Parts: sequence; C-alpha cells; structure tokens
Amino acid sequence: MGANKRIGILTSGGDCAGLNPVIRAVVHHARGNYNWDVLGICQATQGLMTRPPQAIELDIHDIDRLLTLGGTMLGTTNKGDPFAFPMPDGTLQDRSDDIIEGYHSLGLDALIGIGGDGSLAILRRIAEQGGLNLVGIPKTIDNDVGLTENSIGFDTAVNIATEALDRLHFTAASHNRVIILEVMGRDAGHIALSAGIAGGADIILIPEIPYKLENVCRHIKKRQDRGKHFCLVIVSEAVCTEGGEPVTQMQQFGECRLGGIGQYIASQIAEYTGAETRVTVLGHVQRGGIPSSSDRLLASAFGVAAVDLIAQGKFDQMVVWQNRQVSSVPIAEAIKHYRNVEADGTMVKTARGLGICLGD
Repeated sequence: MGANKRIGILTSGGDCAGLNPVIRAVVHHARGNYNWDVLGICQATQGLMTRPPQAIELDIHDIDRLLTLGGTMLGTTNKGDPFAFPMPDGTLQDRSDDIIEGYHSLGLDALIGIGGDGSLAILRRIAEQGGLNLVGIPKTIDNDVGLTENSIGFDTAVNIATEALDRLHFTAASHNRVIILEVMGRDAGHIALSAGIAGGADIILIPEIPYKLENVCRHIKKRQDRGKHFCLVIVSEAVCTEGGEPVTQMQQFGECRLGGIGQYIASQIAEYTGAETRVTVLGHVQRGGIPSSSDRLLASAFGVAAVDLIAQGKFDQMVVWQNRQVSSVPIAEAIKHYRNVEADGTMVKTARGLGICLGD
C-alpha cells in the first residue's frame, strides 16, 4: 500500500484514557512516513451509518495536543448493535450494510478500529461481510481482551484507583473506619487486584475468587486485636453477594448495570463486626483524566504498529503487547481468549504473600 492511500480510524465502546494518543500516533506515522490521508470517523460505527458519513480529515498539525488529552476527540458509543440497531419507530434493523457502504463512500483502503472485545467482534463481523480491511487496537480499562498483556486505558484506571486508596487511608485511620472502595472492571478483577496491591488495601475482593463474609470479618477482627482499628477494602463491581447474586442498578433507559456491591459489603461488615463503615464508588472517574505515561507509551506503540500492519497488507489482525514488545494476533483469536484474573497467577500470589485477605 503506497502513497496517496486513505485510511480511517474510529474509537468504539466505552471511553478511556489513551485513545487520543493512539489517534495522534496513527496520524503521525501514516501522514508523516507513508503520506497517506487519515480520516477520523465520528461516533464510531454510527458515523459510517450517517449520510453523508461523519468523518474529519486529520493532519499532523492538528493532533499534537492529543497526547495528554483524555477521552476521544472522535466520540464513541457503546449502544446500538449495528446488526440489530434500534430505529425511531421502535423496530430493530440490520444496518451493517450501511456501515460497509459508508466505508466505501469515503474511499477508505483500510480501517483501524480501537475497541474492547465486544466492539472488535462487531467490527470484525462487518469487515468479513463487506470485505473491509480492518486492523484492531485493544482498549479497555478492564484489561480483559485476550492475548495482550495490557490494553489501553488500564494503567490510568489503576493509577486513579490507587490514588483513591492513598487518600482514603488517612481518613480511615483518623476515624477508625472500614472504608470500602468499589471500582470498575466488568467481569474481571484486574483493576481491584492491581490497585489493591499498589494502594495497600487490607482486603481485595474480585469476581474470580469466591469469598466468605466470615473470612473478611475475621481479618478485620484480627487487625482490631492488633490495635489496627481501621481497614481498607477494595471490591470489583462484578463481585456477587455471598449467595452468588450479582448486584446491579437500573439505569435511565431500563438498562441494568453492575453497581452497588460496595454498599452490600459495607452493611454486612457493619452488622458482623460493629465497625463503622463508609463506601466510595469511583465510577467514571476511572475513565477520565490525563492518560498515564504508560498508557501514552502503549498507545503510541500500538498506533505505529497498526499503520505498519496496513502497509504490510496484514488485515484482520489486532496489535498486542507481549513479552515487552508489540506483536499482532488474529482478531478472532484475541476475542476467543477472554482474559480474567488467574486465581493462581503472580498478582494473586503477591497479594497473599503480603498478607492481603482475598476473602477465600
């Protein structure tokens, strides 16, 4: 793929820190070293559905500010499956062909899709259907995309959760309270585990390791017996009640989302130990803000590698971070291998070695 080619880039799914640095890296490499045109697709696949398609031309002179900018300048969406897209009349319509037509109407030679496993699965299905040249870049604060050691956004989310624990430590100690920090992560406990270790949590609860409240309360009692009358607990949003029931909250449009396990844990601890408890829910704070240096580095490496894959004609591939370097794997393989916390993995062993209670 030589000069005068045109590639598109879009961000899909939930936002996170590091998306803008990816866009910056793609534009720098594609424009500066290959002399290609780069179009940013607005609002993910919805931008390709719109007529005319919503896209902006990206130039090197316009994107240097993106290195430290959170979120995504292109906008994104995690609603509306293109294969069953909700229409104004309440019906569901397959709009995948509209996306394919939008790709071709923009004269694109390839598309870089930045997303999690759900977004990449949808993009790959559309690409197969329409014969589109697709390269994927993994991003998610949950860090659950398969075959890559890290995804864009994870490090920043962990830093934010760690800072929250650092701050909560002092107020917990001042009032002899048990403070529970509830963090995101969807079905994986990577954020809770990593931040819990880095932030000195006393108890870490993650969905991959079943817990018993008796064990949690016993750990708190042991600390009290040693004169430590405060405790920091970090819990992942996907942790269930002791009976195995997920804790969810109803959203504005009837959508059920994970949330509320922190309050459940707090009330149970208060009942069984008599300790004064408080709950902090970080929520979308973990998604926002300035990307960490690690996320900027990973984003830059992924963006450059994605452009090189296009230059080599290697499509249906996702860039990954493995063994301290960038590589690529088939998107289908990455999606197939969901990456949750390994119960006997290094981070779990580290937590146990530090005397952190995991509830089991």
